[in-house]
Order: sequence, then C-alpha cells, then structure tokens
Amino acid sequence: MTYMLLIMEPNGQRATRSEAEGRAVYDRMLRFADELQGEGLLLGAQSLASQASATRVSRRDGRAQLMDGPFAEAKEMVGGFFLVNCKTKEEAIALAARCPAAEWCTIEVRSLAPCYEA
Repeated sequence: MTYMLLIMEPNGQRATRSEAEGRAVYDRMLRFADELQGEGLLLGAQSLASQASATRVSRRDGRAQLMDGPFAEAKEMVGGFFLVNCKTKEEAIALAARCPAAEWCTIEVRSLAPCYEA
C-alpha cells in the first residue's frame, strides 16, 4: 500500500537556521531518502519551497481567485514529503519515526485513497 509521509513544519522555522545548519538538515533528509531507496520502499520524495512563495487558487462563481503567500492563518506548512510503499500502516509509521525531520517537525502519515472513501 502507498503512504505519504508529510513533513509538517512550523512556519518560519527555516529562517531560524543559518545556511550551514539548513544544508546539514537537508543532507540528513537526503541520506534518509537514500536509505529508503536502498530498502526498496521509496517511490518519491521532494522538499518544498516556503509557502512565502506559494499561491493558493480557488474558483468561485466561475472566476479564479488567487492569494499569494505567506498565509497568515497557517501555523505550519507542508515542507516536503516521502511517498513510500509499505505492507502496513505500522511500517509507514515506523519509517516516519526514523525520519530525521521528526526531531524538528511533525510527520503526518496518510494512505493514498480515492476521495470518496471514508
């Protein structure tokens, strides 16, 4: 079964690190991705840019509405993800616990499923 490990990171956390600290954190995440790849579990992984450069799109009454970030109401942002293939949810949770980002973020484990499933 496919699971997504969403890296839920506090807004502004990246700005508290020096460039060297940020690169060190990123390198740890790359090594974790390499481990998952070596174990045959990784389907994909990416880091996302800050929501400060994001745009939200909605459509109301047939018209597109755009809102540029940062988004004041958000307390955290999706900082990245790992898409993994695991036999069980427990295995996916164990991978999330191994993820270095669990030390400074929250990892949300979600299975992939059609939106009509409960």
